[in-house]
Amino acid sequence: MAEVVLDASALLALLNAEPGSELVSAALPGAAMSSVNYSEVVARLSDSGLPPKEIRLALDGLGLDVLGFDEEQAFAAGLLRPATRGAGLGLGDRACLSLGVLHSKPVLTADRAWQGLKLNVEVRMVR
Repeated sequence: MAEVVLDASALLALLNAEPGSELVSAALPGAAMSSVNYSEVVARLSDSGLPPKEIRLALDGLGLDVLGFDEEQAFAAGLLRPATRGAGLGLGDRACLSLGVLHSKPVLTADRAWQGLKLNVEVRMVR
């Protein structure tokens, strides 16, 4: 298992050369990501007009360990809802956090709404 779990916002910071990209770059190759968050990244890149072949090319070379959103992770993500509802976190956020919880790995994110959450996982802000 990877040393860290990436949120979609962290990977997008890297792909868009935004502040914090150097921290994400240092976690690659081999960082883990939920397939839910991977899909979020693909959707954002597609929304920006990037053709499918270019999206695939941009993502394939990163060495990500994309893990399927299975029953265990779905259950864990559902259990995070009460603790994250007040911060407005959605399923994608909980998918990332639950992966970190299940594998006892810190999560990297650029989403400031995650600051101050009282969860059984280390949240590292990339900016």
